[in-house]
Amino acid sequence: MAFDSFRAFLHRLETAGELRRISQPVATELEITELADREMKKPGGGQALLLEQPTVKGHVSPFPLAINTLGSQRRMAMSLGANSMDEVAADLGSLVNAKPPTSFKEALSLLGTALDLRHAKPKVVKDGPCKEVIHKFEAPPTRTEPWPKAHDILKVGQASRLSPAAQDSRDRRDACPTLLNLPIQQCWPLDGGRFITLPGVVTRDPDTGERNVGMYRMQVYDERTTGMHWQLQKVGARHGRRYYETGTRMPVAVFLGGDPVFTFCATAPLPDGLDEFMLAGYLRKKAAELVRCETSDLEVPANADFVLEGYVDPKDPLREEGPFGDHTGYYSLPDLYPVFHLTAITHRKDAVYPATIVGVPPMEDFYIGSASVKLFLPILKMTFPELVDLALPPEGVFHNLVFVSIRKTYPMQAFKIMHGLWGMGQMMFTKYIVVVDDDVDVHNTREVLFRLCANTDPQRDAIFTKGPADVLDHATSELAIGSKMGIDATHKLPGEGHKRGWPPLIRMDEDIRRKIDGLLKG
Repeated sequence: MAFDSFRAFLHRLETAGELRRISQPVATELEITELADREMKKPGGGQALLLEQPTVKGHVSPFPLAINTLGSQRRMAMSLGANSMDEVAADLGSLVNAKPPTSFKEALSLLGTALDLRHAKPKVVKDGPCKEVIHKFEAPPTRTEPWPKAHDILKVGQASRLSPAAQDSRDRRDACPTLLNLPIQQCWPLDGGRFITLPGVVTRDPDTGERNVGMYRMQVYDERTTGMHWQLQKVGARHGRRYYETGTRMPVAVFLGGDPVFTFCATAPLPDGLDEFMLAGYLRKKAAELVRCETSDLEVPANADFVLEGYVDPKDPLREEGPFGDHTGYYSLPDLYPVFHLTAITHRKDAVYPATIVGVPPMEDFYIGSASVKLFLPILKMTFPELVDLALPPEGVFHNLVFVSIRKTYPMQAFKIMHGLWGMGQMMFTKYIVVVDDDVDVHNTREVLFRLCANTDPQRDAIFTKGPADVLDHATSELAIGSKMGIDATHKLPGEGHKRGWPPLIRMDEDIRRKIDGLLKG
């Protein structure tokens, strides 16, 4: 199912009892975070929240704010038009495992898969709702002197309540918007400013023309500039390095809102060079309609709520970005990043600003990450046929901790899986991998920890290695470089250094279980 607008998705959530409206004013400075954090910590992720009157420095923003819209398994599946992520994963699995048909029935099934693929290629259209309101800005001159250090234009003060004069802000909906009157949050007390937290950042490889859509936080410096926090291993950063090598301005477009599948695809761990909009078209069973930007030749979703057009200039000095309360549960410390200059803002007349927060888990990002794991598990199984399931528990804040179950058939197979996963895209950031047997539910942390403690000799069953680390990992001795640990918690086979017999796991006889089941029912 494709959503024609972010509002259409919110309406679907509301009719399903998955969204709660907040009608009273709530400050973008810290208050929305506290409200959303309490909701995200509820069992199952709570509800999505629609803040009808978010305030910016005491004034009501002309745009409502939605948060936690993907923060549950059900809402994540609904965003992709499915009843469950297992359903979506099964569809993708049938595609990647497709074989030549041996019967007419199989041929019809394969034809249906081919018809789904026809939607994968994006379609460029002349216009779209994201251009209902257009505001362009003149490009400022290149800056050569250092940026000022602490920037306090957006520091949090005491959040004032609405005055009658502030009520007319909604009448200014079509007045020239800047980054200062969008409901952009300062999420946590020590944050360096306000951050756009759910952007789809569109860039192109200057050599191949291949497009990338990533999600990189953006700290607002003033009404026309932000930081561009693409970490050194990200595709956007690789594109940026090529522009820095040639000294030419890099066009960048940022979209917010629209069909939620675009937001999900911006976070998906796709291989470098594979267009996220193609994945979006396949998932929504309808080609992504893209419209060309006003001030560059980049293309963005035509049904987006907001589009921020601009550029990164290699001649600009880098600028301090952060601190930021991050998904690690700690603040990421300030560092130097490129500056994004705004050349245009376009938006829908009825735009809703989409947001999220990250912090001590569980948060909304846990459900987005879990959906990615389910979706791409069939592809991982093509490379690792012994793989049964994989889980990223929330305590591991995405990739720090991975549980893997395998069908083990030969000695040292668990270590083969560890090394293989560390070589797969963003899995290179994983600090701890625990491998268990195929009868273990990796989504049950209690069950995994039982096998970890029962089945391992620490010296024999652990392995250490080195590799790239997440830039946001404050625990590594060096930035972006760290060590990794793998633990084999499977039953040991001959040849794996265990010289004694391996005992059976305690299980009750099935006949007895059925008899007692009947007794209890009676």
